[in-house]
Amino acid sequence: MSSLRPFEPDDLFKFNLTNLDTLTENYDLHFYFTYLAKWPSLFNVVEGPKGEINAYMMGKMESSPDMYQHSEHYLPWHAHITALTVAPPSRRLGLAKLLTESLERAGNEYNAWFVDLFVRKSNKVATDMYRGMGYSVYRRVVGYYSDDPTGKSDNEDAYDMRKPLARDKTFKHIRKKGEEHEVSPEDVW
Repeated sequence: MSSLRPFEPDDLFKFNLTNLDTLTENYDLHFYFTYLAKWPSLFNVVEGPKGEINAYMMGKMESSPDMYQHSEHYLPWHAHITALTVAPPSRRLGLAKLLTESLERAGNEYNAWFVDLFVRKSNKVATDMYRGMGYSVYRRVVGYYSDDPTGKSDNEDAYDMRKPLARDKTFKHIRKKGEEHEVSPEDVW
Protein backbone atom coordinates (compact mmCIF):
# COMPACT_ATOMS: atom_id res chain seq x y z
CA MET A 1 0.00 0.00 0.00
CA SER A 2 1.30 3.46 -0.88
CA SER A 3 1.10 6.44 1.44
CA LEU A 4 1.14 10.21 0.95
CA ARG A 5 3.70 12.02 3.10
CA PRO A 6 5.82 15.18 3.11
CA PHE A 7 9.02 15.17 1.08
CA GLU A 8 12.18 14.63 3.15
CA PRO A 9 15.78 15.53 2.19
CA ASP A 10 16.77 11.85 1.89
CA ASP A 11 14.10 11.41 -0.80
CA LEU A 12 16.46 13.13 -3.25
CA PHE A 13 18.42 9.86 -3.29
CA LYS A 14 15.32 7.74 -3.90
CA PHE A 15 13.41 9.38 -6.73
CA ASN A 16 15.62 8.78 -9.77
CA LEU A 17 13.19 6.22 -11.23
CA THR A 18 10.43 8.80 -10.97
CA ASN A 19 12.47 11.36 -12.92
CA LEU A 20 13.47 9.12 -15.85
CA ASP A 21 10.57 10.22 -18.06
CA THR A 22 11.72 12.55 -20.87
CA LEU A 23 8.77 14.86 -20.16
CA THR A 24 9.71 15.28 -16.49
CA GLU A 25 11.56 18.47 -15.67
CA ASN A 26 14.70 17.89 -13.61
CA TYR A 27 16.16 20.53 -11.33
CA ASP A 28 19.37 21.07 -9.39
CA LEU A 29 19.56 20.23 -5.69
CA HIS A 30 19.27 23.87 -4.65
CA PHE A 31 15.88 24.13 -6.36
CA TYR A 32 14.49 21.08 -4.53
CA PHE A 33 15.84 22.29 -1.19
CA THR A 34 14.35 25.75 -1.74
CA TYR A 35 10.90 24.21 -2.14
CA LEU A 36 11.47 22.02 0.87
CA ALA A 37 12.44 25.06 2.97
CA LYS A 38 9.75 27.46 1.73
CA TRP A 39 6.75 25.18 1.18
CA PRO A 40 7.38 21.96 3.15
CA SER A 41 3.68 21.12 3.51
CA LEU A 42 3.13 21.46 -0.25
CA PHE A 43 6.05 19.24 -1.37
CA ASN A 44 4.77 15.68 -1.08
CA VAL A 45 5.63 12.16 -2.15
CA VAL A 46 3.73 8.94 -2.54
CA GLU A 47 5.88 6.26 -0.95
CA GLY A 48 5.50 2.58 -1.80
CA PRO A 49 5.53 -0.28 0.72
CA LYS A 50 9.29 -0.81 0.32
CA GLY A 51 10.16 2.87 0.79
CA GLU A 52 10.41 3.64 -2.94
CA ILE A 53 9.14 6.96 -4.28
CA ASN A 54 6.26 6.22 -6.65
CA ALA A 55 5.34 9.87 -7.28
CA TYR A 56 6.01 13.37 -6.05
CA MET A 57 4.66 16.88 -6.40
CA MET A 58 6.33 20.21 -5.74
CA GLY A 59 3.67 22.80 -4.93
CA LYS A 60 3.63 26.36 -3.68
CA MET A 61 1.35 29.31 -2.95
CA GLU A 62 2.04 32.54 -4.81
CA SER A 63 0.77 35.67 -6.53
CA SER A 64 2.27 38.22 -8.89
CA PRO A 65 4.04 41.19 -7.28
CA ASP A 66 1.63 44.01 -6.35
CA MET A 67 3.20 46.35 -8.90
CA TYR A 68 1.64 44.17 -11.65
CA GLN A 69 -1.90 44.13 -10.23
CA HIS A 70 -3.25 46.21 -13.13
CA SER A 71 -1.56 44.05 -15.78
CA GLU A 72 -3.72 41.71 -17.84
CA HIS A 73 -1.24 38.98 -16.84
CA TYR A 74 -1.51 39.56 -13.07
CA LEU A 75 -1.91 36.35 -11.07
CA PRO A 76 -3.90 36.60 -7.83
CA TRP A 77 -3.23 34.40 -4.80
CA HIS A 78 -3.21 30.80 -6.04
CA ALA A 79 -1.66 27.37 -5.63
CA HIS A 80 0.87 26.27 -8.24
CA ILE A 81 2.09 22.81 -9.22
CA THR A 82 5.73 23.23 -10.17
CA ALA A 83 6.37 19.54 -10.81
CA LEU A 84 4.26 16.42 -10.62
CA THR A 85 5.59 13.11 -11.81
CA VAL A 86 4.73 9.45 -11.35
CA ALA A 87 7.19 6.59 -11.81
CA PRO A 88 6.35 4.53 -14.93
CA PRO A 89 5.40 1.34 -13.01
CA SER A 90 3.02 3.35 -10.79
CA ARG A 91 1.03 5.14 -13.49
CA ARG A 92 -2.73 4.81 -13.90
CA LEU A 93 -3.18 4.12 -10.18
CA GLY A 94 -4.59 7.54 -9.25
CA LEU A 95 -1.39 8.84 -7.63
CA ALA A 96 -1.40 12.10 -9.63
CA LYS A 97 -4.97 12.71 -8.52
CA LEU A 98 -4.05 11.99 -4.91
CA LEU A 99 -1.24 14.55 -5.09
CA THR A 100 -3.23 17.26 -6.90
CA GLU A 101 -6.13 16.87 -4.49
CA SER A 102 -3.75 17.47 -1.59
CA LEU A 103 -2.69 20.80 -3.12
CA GLU A 104 -6.29 21.70 -3.95
CA ARG A 105 -7.23 21.17 -0.27
CA ALA A 106 -4.30 23.32 0.83
CA GLY A 107 -5.27 25.98 -1.72
CA ASN A 108 -8.79 26.10 -0.28
CA GLU A 109 -7.40 26.31 3.26
CA TYR A 110 -5.23 29.28 2.19
CA ASN A 111 -8.20 30.89 0.36
CA ALA A 112 -6.54 30.66 -3.06
CA TRP A 113 -8.46 31.38 -6.26
CA PHE A 114 -7.23 28.41 -8.30
CA VAL A 115 -4.52 25.80 -8.82
CA ASP A 116 -2.40 26.19 -11.92
CA LEU A 117 0.38 24.31 -13.68
CA PHE A 118 2.31 24.32 -16.94
CA VAL A 119 2.39 21.29 -19.20
CA ARG A 120 4.00 20.74 -22.58
CA LYS A 121 1.52 21.18 -25.41
CA SER A 122 2.73 17.88 -26.90
CA ASN A 123 2.09 15.96 -23.67
CA LYS A 124 -1.41 14.80 -24.60
CA VAL A 125 -1.48 12.12 -21.90
CA ALA A 126 -0.91 14.74 -19.19
CA THR A 127 -3.30 17.33 -20.63
CA ASP A 128 -6.03 14.69 -20.93
CA MET A 129 -5.36 13.54 -17.36
CA TYR A 130 -5.60 17.09 -16.00
CA ARG A 131 -8.77 17.78 -18.00
CA GLY A 132 -10.25 14.64 -16.47
CA MET A 133 -9.51 16.11 -13.02
CA GLY A 134 -11.29 19.39 -13.81
CA TYR A 135 -8.42 21.53 -15.14
CA SER A 136 -8.75 23.56 -18.32
CA VAL A 137 -6.33 25.49 -20.50
CA TYR A 138 -6.22 29.16 -19.54
CA ARG A 139 -3.59 30.25 -22.06
CA ARG A 140 -0.85 28.96 -24.34
CA VAL A 141 2.66 30.21 -23.53
CA VAL A 142 4.52 30.32 -26.84
CA GLY A 143 8.08 28.95 -26.64
CA TYR A 144 7.90 28.38 -22.85
CA TYR A 145 10.14 25.29 -22.88
CA SER A 146 13.63 25.84 -24.27
CA ASP A 147 13.78 22.35 -25.72
CA ASP A 148 11.50 20.16 -27.78
CA PRO A 149 11.77 16.43 -27.05
CA THR A 150 10.24 15.66 -30.45
CA GLY A 151 13.15 17.41 -32.18
CA LYS A 152 10.80 19.42 -34.41
CA SER A 153 11.99 22.83 -33.15
CA ASP A 154 14.25 24.57 -30.64
CA ASN A 155 11.44 25.19 -28.16
CA GLU A 156 7.94 24.10 -27.28
CA ASP A 157 4.75 25.81 -26.16
CA ALA A 158 3.19 25.20 -22.76
CA TYR A 159 -0.41 25.14 -21.69
CA ASP A 160 -1.14 27.07 -18.50
CA MET A 161 -3.89 24.90 -17.03
CA ARG A 162 -6.10 25.92 -14.13
CA LYS A 163 -8.70 24.49 -11.82
CA PRO A 164 -10.90 26.90 -9.89
CA LEU A 165 -11.07 26.55 -6.13
CA ALA A 166 -13.94 27.32 -3.74
CA ARG A 167 -13.13 31.06 -3.63
CA ASP A 168 -13.72 31.46 -7.40
CA LYS A 169 -17.47 30.91 -7.37
CA THR A 170 -17.98 32.82 -10.66
CA PHE A 171 -14.99 31.24 -12.48
CA LYS A 172 -13.37 34.66 -12.83
CA HIS A 173 -9.93 33.12 -13.42
CA ILE A 174 -10.96 30.46 -15.93
CA ARG A 175 -11.37 31.00 -19.67
CA LYS A 176 -12.95 29.07 -22.51
CA LYS A 177 -10.76 28.22 -25.52
CA GLY A 178 -7.58 29.04 -23.63
CA GLU A 179 -5.57 27.18 -26.26
CA GLU A 180 -6.26 30.13 -28.58
CA HIS A 181 -5.08 32.78 -26.08
CA GLU A 182 -1.34 33.17 -26.77
CA VAL A 183 1.14 34.91 -24.46
CA SER A 184 4.92 35.06 -24.41
CA PRO A 185 7.07 33.60 -21.60
CA GLU A 186 7.83 37.18 -20.46
CA ASP A 187 4.12 37.58 -19.61
CA VAL A 188 4.20 34.66 -17.18
CA TRP A 189 5.51 35.01 -13.61
